[in-house]
Amino acid sequence: MSNIQLIIEERARDIGNFTVGRLLPFHSKRMVGPFIFIDHMGPVAMNDSQNMDVPPHPHIGLSTLTYLFEGHIMHRDSLGTAIEIKPGQVNWMTAGRGIVHSERTPEYLRHSEKHMHGLQIWVALPKALESMEPSFYHADENQLPVWESNGVHYKLIAGKAFGHESPVPVYNPLFLVELSCKQKTTIRVGHELFGEAAMYILRGSIESEGNRYEPKRILVSKDSQLCEFTMEADTTIFIFGGEPFPEERLIYWNFVASSQDIIDRAKQKWAEQSFDKIPGETEFVPLPVR
Repeated sequence: MSNIQLIIEERARDIGNFTVGRLLPFHSKRMVGPFIFIDHMGPVAMNDSQNMDVPPHPHIGLSTLTYLFEGHIMHRDSLGTAIEIKPGQVNWMTAGRGIVHSERTPEYLRHSEKHMHGLQIWVALPKALESMEPSFYHADENQLPVWESNGVHYKLIAGKAFGHESPVPVYNPLFLVELSCKQKTTIRVGHELFGEAAMYILRGSIESEGNRYEPKRILVSKDSQLCEFTMEADTTIFIFGGEPFPEERLIYWNFVASSQDIIDRAKQKWAEQSFDKIPGETEFVPLPVR
């Protein structure tokens, strides 16, 4: 990866139940393509009295992507969706004009020891679709394209790349690909990608032009031509990106929009508790004070 523009290291953020590693947004790089938010959750061990409990909270103007390496999350939303997320699956929730969801440890695991490890990702919607109807899509692991090349295992989680297409219904030209290898391997990536591109190192390390890069950091490319890099043995990385937007995106709490007016309307709507509710859940999280 000879054209690295920026290195972003994880920054610890406390989200209540445990600490996550915040990757995006970053002060000098708010987005990579349409990717506007990435948290690395865990790995964390929880005992029989510790559970994940993220109460009902709203989103607008984005799609959320949850991808787990370990653990289980019970997802519920205001569309009436109630589904357990398991490792290797993709949960893709599109907020559009507004959706509310909660994320919790499933009931059958709440009194046992457990682990949690995964990625929470937000993908901003194009301006023309910011107010689309909310929707939900769940993909089992066996629905995702996988292939092998030169000793590297590829899994296309979302978007299009390397001649493959994920079934996840994205609304932007983008890509999110997992690459893993057991043996040291050199890879050359070029015309297969487009727009902006970055690499997240989950485990192991990569080497490029004599420099070694360790886990828990994003390497942002100057363009989509990631060029040549070497994956050390037992390394897992994610290559992601896509076409950037022509206009800026604003973030307030869980709201993403192309204008402050849209965010202000969402803030008022949430304060008035007029978002659709999750069936069977009554908790209310006030707007953060800023």
